[in-house]
Amino acid sequence: MSFSPEWLALREPVDHRSLSHELRAQVAAHLASASPVRVMDMGCGSGSNLRALADHLGGSQHWTLVDWDENLLAHAREALAQWGEGARDEDGALVIHRADKRIEVVFERADLARHVAHALERPLDLVTAAAFFDLVSEDWMDGFSSALAARSTPLYTTLTYNGVERWSPPHAADDAMREAFHTHQHSDKGFGPAAGPDAADALARSLARQGYRVANASSPWLLTVADARLIGDLAQGASNAVRETGLVAEADIDSWIAARAGASGCEVGHTDIFAVKV
Repeated sequence: MSFSPEWLALREPVDHRSLSHELRAQVAAHLASASPVRVMDMGCGSGSNLRALADHLGGSQHWTLVDWDENLLAHAREALAQWGEGARDEDGALVIHRADKRIEVVFERADLARHVAHALERPLDLVTAAAFFDLVSEDWMDGFSSALAARSTPLYTTLTYNGVERWSPPHAADDAMREAFHTHQHSDKGFGPAAGPDAADALARSLARQGYRVANASSPWLLTVADARLIGDLAQGASNAVRETGLVAEADIDSWIAARAGASGCEVGHTDIFAVKV
């Protein structure tokens, strides 16, 4: 499953302001002595996760950005080059200079659905991902957690959808729409039946079984009228997913999406996780 660069760019500012700054600080403290800091970002999209975290890590960093979508990898390279204060290609890597940081980035196309254990077979100080684990199955999580534990690598994952969704003003179809959306969330996104809104809890259990100490924190999107475009795209995407389920009458979906055009706010729940092998 992949997402458009336009959607990823629209949500990035909200993602960055929503993630738990306290948990991110714990990650930075844990990695303070690593030089270079070696990070792999799974399902990297346009590189937003790097942009959210790199300024908080040490001065020397090496990132491996992994995705299946070649277009997103190309977009990530371009976006990161523009984000840096100076960037150049060096032996196939993108080397970014930003304040006192030297950030070396390599881009790798890989099928994480089938070959995640292989992707982890490299020296790493941290594996990270954003808005990813609600798309995968609990069986996939167990395989991933086992492969991660075999290397005792920490995991930091942000913005996993946790099922909380509140719209302002409310609408009579809100509950039915949310339940149908969750049904769609559980469909196969390429990694087996997706954990959807149960993902954060399932991942925490899977990591704990492998001997990880798991810390979590809430990272909700708290959207206001200033986020009208994102609210509109979010409502449209949700209504499209609900239509595919056939669980809500078309007239009710139409009424709901029409009401959402004038929504004054929306809360979408997410959970961040930082897990360390003990």
